[in-house]
Amino acid sequence: MNFIKKYLKWLSTFLVLTGILLTNLNIYPVNIMFHGAGVVGWTIAGFLSKDKAILTNFGLQIPLFLIGFYQLLF
Repeated sequence: MNFIKKYLKWLSTFLVLTGILLTNLNIYPVNIMFHGAGVVGWTIAGFLSKDKAILTNFGLQIPLFLIGFYQLLF
């Protein structure tokens, strides 16, 4: 649990920024995977810290990434 509290936000930030970079470089679908993993990490961090703003921002992005994964697979 200490690892999550200490490093989850930094790891998630790295993943989101990497996903944004890959989007700008038009590297698809890897961009969705990195950015989506970062969004899930930030959502978990928001849940653990009971931060409703983070939960709203990142939690509402999860369905958007699920749409991207669905379109990728089907």
